[in-house]
Amino acid sequence: AAERPTLTPSGPLTARRRHLAYNDFGLKRGSMELSCATSAIEMALWDIIGKAAARPLYELLGGAVRHSIPVYANGWSKGSGSTEQLAERARAVVDSGLRALKFDPFPGPWRALVGRLALDEAIARVAAVREAVGPDVEIMIEAHRRLAPMVAIAFARRIEAYRPFWFEEPISSRDLVSLAEVRAAVDVPVVTGEELYGMAEFRDVFVHRAADIVNPDVCATGGILELRQIAATAESHHVAVAPHQYNSLTCGLAATLHAAVGMPNLLIVEYFINHEQPSAAIATGGTLPWRIEDGALALPPGPGLGIELEESALTPASGASVAAGPQPRTRSADVAWERPFAGPQDEPRPV
Repeated sequence: AAERPTLTPSGPLTARRRHLAYNDFGLKRGSMELSCATSAIEMALWDIIGKAAARPLYELLGGAVRHSIPVYANGWSKGSGSTEQLAERARAVVDSGLRALKFDPFPGPWRALVGRLALDEAIARVAAVREAVGPDVEIMIEAHRRLAPMVAIAFARRIEAYRPFWFEEPISSRDLVSLAEVRAAVDVPVVTGEELYGMAEFRDVFVHRAADIVNPDVCATGGILELRQIAATAESHHVAVAPHQYNSLTCGLAATLHAAVGMPNLLIVEYFINHEQPSAAIATGGTLPWRIEDGALALPPGPGLGIELEESALTPASGASVAAGPQPRTRSADVAWERPFAGPQDEPRPV
């Protein structure tokens, strides 16, 4: 029988050794629960290492290659009953200081084959959001891995006129042949990766040239170093990285930021605006240690992950809930970032 690995013998200052032990023992028999658990342990060990060294973790990982990390809003569109309400909410996100946002425009139940009326409605929603936010705000389109290739291709071709930043997961990454078919047929950058765990599962994405951008999640793919290694492999295949971040805005976001600041091929990081209040409620002092300025986050402050939690607030009785709606941001005129994959009619420009 295989020997069961434990946390105690070598102590917390051996994060890489511990990660390798769990990868060898468990991830070859992987599951989301196991991968999330090992990710959490890895992040906690890196936090201990950073605090022991009294340095921000990103400095121990080789330093930063950027001064700030662009973020895009998610968690703002749920419950939008009409196209008009969706457009109003999109406008509110931009008014709050964010400069990029993502949403799923498809109505009704999830299905691979979408009828003409539903497809028309989805396209009308994309058009309404583009009109609401104007030409200089980026919109990301999410499909949640559910479309048949012919539907995904037809939809992507019809929304090209609205200049989406990307088309996320039109097909499951478990069907890379179909995903590569979609990518080859459309002129919108294709994203995949949030349902994959570890470097090995991303390998075939690159081999099949199935995506322009990958979005691994630090809390599901094995932790900070695994995310960095996936990004490095992506860079060698001319693929950009936009980390998925459906996590808290405390430890989950902190770990993502420390990994992201050292990625030359980083594009942008996901930011769930409806997680702000519950995340602040569990942070020490009741506030988050970062704020969005001009659509970006500054480098994480403080040693380790740069975040402390109020453990008493983590109990079910604490009453933390997810609040809807954007929070106020800060805007300035001295930060610019560019659209990726610009075509001949769409030259990169400050926005």
